[in-house]
Amino acid sequence: MDTLTGARDPQRMAMRVIAGLVVFRLLYLIPFVAQFDLAGDESYYWDWGRQLDWGYYSKPPMIGWLMGLAGRLSGNSEWGIRIGALTLGAASLVLLYFFAKKLFGPRPALIAVLLAAFTPANAALNLLLTIDAPLVLCWTAALLVFWSLTENPANTSRWILLTIILGLGHLSKQMMLVFPLLMILHCALNPTVRTLLRRPAFWICLSVSLLFLAPVVWWNAQHDWVTLKHTSHHFATKKTAGLFDHLGTFGEFLGVQALAFTPITWVLMISAVFGGIWKWRALDVKERYLVIFSGPGLMIFALLSFRQNVNPNWPAVFYLGASVLAAAWLDRVALHVHPWTRMRGWLRPALLLSIILSAMMYLLPFAIGWAGLAGNDKFDPLLRLRGWKEVGIQAGGFLEKVPQPKNTFVLVLAHRDHASQLAFNMPQQPRVYRYVYRDVLESQYEIWPGPEDFTGSHSDALLFIPVDRRGPAEPEIPVSLTRQFDSIDALGEIRGPIGDHAERIYKVHLLRHLNFWAPPLRPDPAAEPENADAN
Repeated sequence: MDTLTGARDPQRMAMRVIAGLVVFRLLYLIPFVAQFDLAGDESYYWDWGRQLDWGYYSKPPMIGWLMGLAGRLSGNSEWGIRIGALTLGAASLVLLYFFAKKLFGPRPALIAVLLAAFTPANAALNLLLTIDAPLVLCWTAALLVFWSLTENPANTSRWILLTIILGLGHLSKQMMLVFPLLMILHCALNPTVRTLLRRPAFWICLSVSLLFLAPVVWWNAQHDWVTLKHTSHHFATKKTAGLFDHLGTFGEFLGVQALAFTPITWVLMISAVFGGIWKWRALDVKERYLVIFSGPGLMIFALLSFRQNVNPNWPAVFYLGASVLAAAWLDRVALHVHPWTRMRGWLRPALLLSIILSAMMYLLPFAIGWAGLAGNDKFDPLLRLRGWKEVGIQAGGFLEKVPQPKNTFVLVLAHRDHASQLAFNMPQQPRVYRYVYRDVLESQYEIWPGPEDFTGSHSDALLFIPVDRRGPAEPEIPVSLTRQFDSIDALGEIRGPIGDHAERIYKVHLLRHLNFWAPPLRPDPAAEPENADAN
């Protein structure tokens, strides 16, 4: 450990660490791709990528565009998606190094890379291609470029670069909209950079970056502001929640954050940030910069967790500045007035524990299988990544055997994950339509057009209905769907094993001759509400 942090050439060591992680993760992908499938969100976003647009149900369009690019470059293979995540993650670490180096020098920058890279959170970021991968990349790049502009505000090319980075970040995830607010806050609270607020370039940068969202706003206006409504639902809370409920969600938030970033590293980052807030008046502008781009966000989400459940990834970008501040504090080049100086000796145990927990995280998926726990509801955290390939192969076999394969569309009566997983894993990778029990807007599938084009052409529908593996009830086909076809034939079922303890079961029906297509206008009395669980 001391060999790493005490390297004569920290930059070369940092690049070697990042390159070594890339090689390791590439090799890791060989058994990982062989045993595990895409997550539900990944297959869902991949389906977005097949139908490129300016907006989508729940997120800005960048993840759909990236999935479309990864799919087209790789022939819509899982490898292409996994390598896409790895590429974005590695680029983020490189930018983090140069950002920390610009502020404090090469050795703290190396420590920042080590603190950030050897965490379960970073491992997941480099394995799963979700909206956080492009967000983290854009946020890290923006931290670097904006800091360089505080040092040289007359650099027009960097203002243009920052505008592009912010614009792409806005197209990646709603959280990026916080970055301009923190830019204004940093300038307002620090006299040495306050003159930036009087520069036209500052406000032009922020304004033009927001213009990147103009097509997204237009798209939402055409779709009843669906993304805004969906985002607002994240902040709904139960009216009956009591004190113990609030304490429970807060404790769960802290516990998950500590595990995601490893306990000692997380404590060091939190201590650095809040120690800096405690001694705010004594901080220099570099330290304040990192505190502002980490502290307020972390505090807001901690307070929000008292009110409701907070997804573990929501505050992820605020740990970027925290990792750099903690690294500089541990290397004794920042936070000299920090009230908890003894914690500076925690670097070695923090890195040791991080490496151990990261290694355990990489081994865990395979250890669960070796222990015979694969598919166990209680002990298999990767349950949602299992069994989809086999289901897709069997579903593709049913599609090949229908009387008119080219004039049969695929229909799913289930959670959106079932639709997207079948779309990706069936060998034909067909367009899959989703039918809901009631007239509601729950996913992108309800925004896309239904199979109206098949009406009047004697087309058939191959219907897949998952059976709840935790209950004996047989799924029912709603009357509102059956009345649209001439007849229904039961074709059989699919059983896709999920390890030794469970299987994915689908009932398969052929609905013959579509007469008209219409979603239900009111709740179907014969149907149960959709189960939100994708398994």
